[in-house]
Amino acid sequence: MGERVLIVDFGSQVTQLIARRVREAGVYCEIHPFSRVAAPFLADFAPRAIILSGGPASVTEGLSPRADPAVFAAGVPLLGICYGQQTMVAQLGGRVEAGHSREFGRAYVDVVDDCELFAGLWAKGSREPVWMSHGDRVTALPAGFRSVATSEGAPFAAIADDGRRFYGLQFHPEVVHTPHGAALLGNFVHRVAGCRGDWTMAAFRDQAIARIRAQVGDGRVICGLSGGVDSSVAAVLLHEAIGEQLICVFIDTGLLRRDEAAEVVSVFRGHYNMPLVHRDAGAVFLERLAGVIDPEAKRKIIGATFIDIFEAEAERAGGADFLAQGTLYPDVIESVSVAGGPSVTIKSHHNVGGLPERMRLKLVEPLRELFKDEVRMLGRELGLPDRLVQRHPFPGPGLAVRLPGEVTAEKAELLRRADAIFIEEIRLAGLYDAIWQAFAVLLPVRSVGVMGDARTYDHVCALRAVTSSDGMTAESFAFEHGFLARVAGRIVNEVRGINRVVYDVTSKPPGTIEWE
Repeated sequence: MGERVLIVDFGSQVTQLIARRVREAGVYCEIHPFSRVAAPFLADFAPRAIILSGGPASVTEGLSPRADPAVFAAGVPLLGICYGQQTMVAQLGGRVEAGHSREFGRAYVDVVDDCELFAGLWAKGSREPVWMSHGDRVTALPAGFRSVATSEGAPFAAIADDGRRFYGLQFHPEVVHTPHGAALLGNFVHRVAGCRGDWTMAAFRDQAIARIRAQVGDGRVICGLSGGVDSSVAAVLLHEAIGEQLICVFIDTGLLRRDEAAEVVSVFRGHYNMPLVHRDAGAVFLERLAGVIDPEAKRKIIGATFIDIFEAEAERAGGADFLAQGTLYPDVIESVSVAGGPSVTIKSHHNVGGLPERMRLKLVEPLRELFKDEVRMLGRELGLPDRLVQRHPFPGPGLAVRLPGEVTAEKAELLRRADAIFIEEIRLAGLYDAIWQAFAVLLPVRSVGVMGDARTYDHVCALRAVTSSDGMTAESFAFEHGFLARVAGRIVNEVRGINRVVYDVTSKPPGTIEWE
C-alpha cells in the first residue's frame, strides 16, 4: 500500500465518516482503536498523516483514553477533532476544562487568522457554519499553538501549530452539517500532508490482485458465494487473480430471499462461467438454530455452520487451503471494540466475530478495507452489471437476523413472502435505487385482528427502509403514507399468518440497520 493516513479512534459514533471523507479526497486511510496505536504499530503502518477522532469521554477524567506519546513524536502532520483536539492539547501541556458553555448542533465559528487548513476556503474575518458536539473545551494552548477560529462556546474552536503541522478542531468537519468540512479534510491530507490523492478503484484492483496472488501462491481457495454484492465482487476479483485455483460454493441456508438460490446459480454458472458448487443445507442450519433466541448466539452458530460446510465441500472438491469471504470494513469496525475489549462491541458479524477458533482454512478477505459504496465502485471496475452491483445489502446470516426470537422454517417462509411483496412494490414505485436497504422483519409478537368478521391472532411484520452512503449511519426512508398502506394491505391479504404491519423510523445511531 502506498501513502496512507491513520485515523486513531477514540469511540466517536462518526469516526467512520472521517475515513469516508479522506477516501473521497483520493487518499487511502484506516481506522484503528487508540489502544492499539503505539510506537511499533506506527513504525509498521508508516502513516503520511494522523487524525485523532472525537469520542464520548472527557479528558478531565483520570481514566479517559489518551493517544500514545509516539503519535506526537511520529514527525507527521496531526489533526485532532473534538475529543482528539482536547487530548492533544492536554497531552502537550495545554489545559482543558469541563463545565463551560456546551455546544451541540449547528454553530458558527469566527475565523481570526489564516492557516493551511483554511486555504482557499475560509478567509480571516469570515463567519462559517459548523457542527459542534462538546461539553468540555480548551482553555489554554500548549506552546507553539495559536488560535485560528473561535466560537461562542469555544475560544479555541480551531488551533494551529504551523511548525509541527499540528491542527485541532473543536467542531466536526466529517459530518455533512459542516458545509466545508470535507474540503477542510481535503486541505489537511493534500496541502498539509502532501498526499497525492491518487488512490482509485483501478489502483486498488491492481493492488488487491497482487496481494491475493502473494497470499495464496499455488494454494486453492474456496469462496463463499451468497449472490449479494460483497461476495459477488469478491468472487469475480478472486477469479481474475487466481483463475482455476478458485472454487465457489453457494450454500442455501434456508434463510435466503425468495428465488435467490435459482438466481445465483443461473448468474454465476451461466454468465460468469465459474465453477460453482450448490449445496442445499437449509435443514442443517435450521436444526442447529432450533430453540436459539440470542442474536449473538445465532450469528456464531451460523458462522460455525458455514465453516463446517465449506470445509466439507473443500474436501469433496479435492482440498482447499483458503476460505474467501466478502467481509467489508464496517463489519470489521463494528466487530472490534475501540478499547480493545468486548464491552462496546456493537455486534459480532458472522464472518468476523462469528468464526470458530478451530477453523482449518486460512482466510482471504480481499474487500476487508472497503466500504459498501467502494465495493460497488470496484464491481463496476470489474465489469459486473449494474443490476447486481446496485443490489441492496443482504446480511450474511440471512433472514435469521430478521427473525427476532427462535428461527423456524414456517417463520422464514412468512418473512420471505412479506419481504418479496415489499421489494416488489418498491421497484414498481421506482424507488429501489433511492434506498440503501429495504426489508421486512417478522416480530416475535402476535396481535389481535379482524379478517372476514373472524378474530385472528397472528404475527406482526415490521418494514424497514433506510438511506445511507456507507451503512455506518442511516436515516429511515420517508415513504408516502399511501405507499405504506398499499404494501401493508398486500401483505395482510396475501401472507396468511400476518395480520399487522408497522414501519420502523429509527435512525442509525441509535439503532442499527438490521434488527439483530
